[in-house]
Amino acid sequence: MTTRAGILVAVGATVAGLVTAVPTAASTGSVASTAPAAAPPTPKWTACATKAYPRLQCATVRAPLDHDRPSGRGITLALSRIPHTAKTTQGPLLVNPGGPGGSGLSMAGFVAASLPAALAAQYDVIGFDPRGVGKSTPALDCVPKHFDPVRPDAVPDSYEAEKANRNRAAAFAAACGARHGDLLPFMDTVSAAKDLDVIRRALGARQVNYFGYSYGTYLGAVYAKLFPERVRRLVLDSVVDPDGVWYEVNLAQDHAFDARHKAFAAWVAKNDTVYGLGTDPARVEAAWYRMRAAVRAAPAGGRVGPSELEDTFLPGGYYNGYWPHLAEAFAAYVNDHDENALIAAYENFAAGDSAGDNGYSVYTAVQCRDAAWPRTWSTWRNDTWQAHRKAPFMAWNNTWYNAPCATWPVEPLTPVGVSNHRIPPALLLQATDDAATPYEGGATLHRKLRGSALVVEQGGGNHGISLSGNDCLDAYLVDYLTDGTVPRAAGSGADAVCDALPEPKPLTTAKAGTDAKGSALHGLLGFRG
Repeated sequence: MTTRAGILVAVGATVAGLVTAVPTAASTGSVASTAPAAAPPTPKWTACATKAYPRLQCATVRAPLDHDRPSGRGITLALSRIPHTAKTTQGPLLVNPGGPGGSGLSMAGFVAASLPAALAAQYDVIGFDPRGVGKSTPALDCVPKHFDPVRPDAVPDSYEAEKANRNRAAAFAAACGARHGDLLPFMDTVSAAKDLDVIRRALGARQVNYFGYSYGTYLGAVYAKLFPERVRRLVLDSVVDPDGVWYEVNLAQDHAFDARHKAFAAWVAKNDTVYGLGTDPARVEAAWYRMRAAVRAAPAGGRVGPSELEDTFLPGGYYNGYWPHLAEAFAAYVNDHDENALIAAYENFAAGDSAGDNGYSVYTAVQCRDAAWPRTWSTWRNDTWQAHRKAPFMAWNNTWYNAPCATWPVEPLTPVGVSNHRIPPALLLQATDDAATPYEGGATLHRKLRGSALVVEQGGGNHGISLSGNDCLDAYLVDYLTDGTVPRAAGSGADAVCDALPEPKPLTTAKAGTDAKGSALHGLLGFRG
């Protein structure tokens, strides 16, 4: 996941004749192709300290672009590390923030700093930029500034408006094929999982420990399926439903994010003395949609139209620590016609940058390649309108975000079946009201990974829940990383339950805004993905 780019959402469009096909490498997705290759050179670590992480080190490792041709063209994977300091080490702990398309270089420092010092000292905490991402080379950038404002309204009010968005998405897919046609057949989760084993071999480790958030849970599950004997410990936080990649899980998100938007409206109503938008959640939500209509008619500052407004408030569906900041901008615009407040919120939470361009390019490349997407536009239109009628907050926005997959210039692969009985017990962490990866995903993967333990945050709506301030959840994580201990409960449901953290307070209160731990984590996980 990258800041300002990359959500797990779906719905696409077909615009015939705009994309030139790139030859398919069908074997890329083959689970059977896991034969050992020559060990890559040991990484040469150099200091790359930051103010926050003064012990951080960086390196690179070479991997084959096509793992079925290990002596062919290579790519470079960027790594980061906080090395162990204890006399006895538990080996490498690979950490991933999700995406696909998220840079993981800062995750090593964050995880090492967030775990108890004595425990972190036992691991070499390894961050990495997956293939195509960030400082790994080559890096993808299909259409720079694709999300620059003001974009067309996501919700089409005419055939012409719908066609304009379809053409825009298809043009993005065509540009990816033109600029990166040699890479796209190898941008997929199986190839990224095989990269993880290249990293393992470069580190000289017989096994690895893995800790992934969001899309990182799917990457970890695929790695465990391909290389079960190489998995020592597996932590998966905010779990992707492996049975829905990628179309079905994205449709489910439309409804889940709408529910979180309603929860935000209810929180604003509860704090009416601060925001003055009404004590009825429905009235507050109606005010938000009136704001949307207003910026559709006249974009705030010429920058924030309806699509940008949706992008701005979408992060609140990931993390309720952003609610106080979003509510301030919401109230300022509605009550005082303060466009500057809305523009500032857009710049903080949604404005695109080069990292976002890269993240979105990788996001589309991986999800469009991983699995089949409907190619018939009527399927997408019907599904989107059906979702929009019940959950209007982001259904059409998500349609256009994923629409390049409908005309993607590389044929899709078949998703890997991740059911697994050959790995040690895995630890799964899942909030009941998570919008980006709804609860059902955690329950499904719990059934598929024999011996796994599911820890649930009851009533929690944030995406990414460990190492973000919930001591109950973190205690289970620490126990697991210490000696492999997992909670056990009778039956097939949750093995342990933790209460959600309290809701945030308005910025005007004494203890206001975001929790420091939660804010740090969600700054790394990003918003769109």
